[in-house]
Amino acid sequence: MRKETKELILKGAFIPAMPLVLDENRSFDEAGQRRLIRYYLECGVDGIAAAVHTTQFEIRDPKVNLFETVLRVAMDEISRYRERTGKNILAIAGVCGPAPQAVKEAELICELGYDAALLSPGRLNDLSEEELVERTRLVAEKIDVIGFYLQTAVGGRVFSYDYWKKICAIEGVAAVKCAAFNRYLTIDVARAIAFSNRDIALYTGNDDNIITDLLTEYRFADGENVRSVRMVGGLLGHWAVWTHTAVEIFRKLKSQIPGSAIDPKWLTLAAQITDANSAFFDTANGFKGCIAGIHEVLCRQGLMPGIWCLNPKEGLSRGQREEIDRVYAQYPHLNDDAFAAEFIKKEGSFS
Repeated sequence: MRKETKELILKGAFIPAMPLVLDENRSFDEAGQRRLIRYYLECGVDGIAAAVHTTQFEIRDPKVNLFETVLRVAMDEISRYRERTGKNILAIAGVCGPAPQAVKEAELICELGYDAALLSPGRLNDLSEEELVERTRLVAEKIDVIGFYLQTAVGGRVFSYDYWKKICAIEGVAAVKCAAFNRYLTIDVARAIAFSNRDIALYTGNDDNIITDLLTEYRFADGENVRSVRMVGGLLGHWAVWTHTAVEIFRKLKSQIPGSAIDPKWLTLAAQITDANSAFFDTANGFKGCIAGIHEVLCRQGLMPGIWCLNPKEGLSRGQREEIDRVYAQYPHLNDDAFAAEFIKKEGSFS
């Protein structure tokens, strides 16, 4: 991994999980995808994660065959922005499937110039923890890995503390994204990192608890010593919407002096963001409309032409649009509609 990349990961980065832009025929809209990536970059993000859950796993289906195409488009836009601005932007790509598939995907993203693989354990519940640890080792031989605690509601599983100890002992593991959506399990990951004796960054993927995660310092007694770890950044689907405002909030949080008193306003804001996330991610219906909900917000802002997903059965759940209306009305300070409008004025709207 490039030295500056490692430093940025350890310092803490703002990384949205990139949605997939389709046209009304559910075909890949490359121009729209490039435009959406440019929106994120103009928002001031530190990186972009492509080919992850928000990008839709169906891009890997041979009948769809968009995995490499989407990765190339994202990497091209990131490279252009790096060259134009001199800013270090992290390029993260999702890797999934059994070990042979994961290794093959890792080789591809390494070839394309990505910095790290977000290694998903999704839909591999038939494998033992030891088999998944070995899978991580094999991928880490190809490219640096961001470990991933995926919530059970979308195909993840509960892991033991021992599993995370072994993951954190792998040399190529640079960070862990905790998206367990569970306080107990989140502490397991924090403890494993604190006792790993390695420089591993802890990232929040808990879209239901973003602000509190970023404010919390975990402390663990170790004899007379105390080991501590903080979530230094986030890799989040929620950050794919209202991104400019979210970046501003993240920067303010990062400027807080560790150990200083926490202003109660942050806890109020935390609850508001969690409520908004509930509407976007469709928690009332077990996250069924989570991708379409993200699309709905981007579509309202003119950043997507429609809410289409590759799977025609995926869409907004009953009542979800009204829930998004509600959080839009109740938390106007969270949206970035004005920024998005200015961006569209410069880039041009969808025809």
